[in-house]
Amino acid sequence: MPRLAIVTGGAGGIGAAIALELATSGHNVAILDINKQAAEETAEKICASVAREAVIAVDADIADDASCDTALKAATAHFGSVSVLVNNVGWDRILGFLETDAAFWDKVIAINLRGPIGLTHKVAPMMVEAKWGRIINIASDAGRVGSSGEAVYSACKAGIIGFSKTLAREFARANITCNAVCPGPTDTPLLHSQLGEGETGQKIYEALKRAIPMKRLGKPEDLAGMVGFLASDKASFITGQTISVSGGLTMNG
Repeated sequence: MPRLAIVTGGAGGIGAAIALELATSGHNVAILDINKQAAEETAEKICASVAREAVIAVDADIADDASCDTALKAATAHFGSVSVLVNNVGWDRILGFLETDAAFWDKVIAINLRGPIGLTHKVAPMMVEAKWGRIINIASDAGRVGSSGEAVYSACKAGIIGFSKTLAREFARANITCNAVCPGPTDTPLLHSQLGEGETGQKIYEALKRAIPMKRLGKPEDLAGMVGFLASDKASFITGQTISVSGGLTMNG
């Protein structure tokens, strides 16, 4: 029986590529997204691509516990217990720290840190009971090295990295792995909305390309392949790791 994978923020961009990767590799997938219409369109395209009813769209606001409860009930009623959790959803605006305020901080923290923690707390007991699970948190290189204009977002993603390492330690004996995948600059609608459509945004886009040793921005598929691997049995001895997918923009070692 196919394992169920939850992908938050899976309606488009990196999340949609991850959902396709997991469905292609044999998983059932529940896309949890606040944009239900876009999620349904993505689910339909993936089902057509893999020639089976492998993906459903579920309306969910990651920042709202009650919404997540309802979404999980819908997903598990359709596909059974959750085996793979991909905390992919994220949101930010590029602003200098002194240009932000408490309302902005609260929104960034709710979506990028509090939401994934809350959802993981709901899903992990299913994995513990099954004695098998994969938790894959989409963090960011901003959480590893910082990023100008993304102070609170960087703090949240650093928190996700620490959260991932701690879960890896706590759940290891239950055969549950937890890893953080850190995208570098990735060509997605979110990035373009952050940069804007004007000349300044285009200059930043080109500067990002020049800074990356591979001389291109990441593609959603670049992240999806790593997530697919970490969700598989082949990655059963990999846990507590922070993996940068950035074309060499940042390097460990």
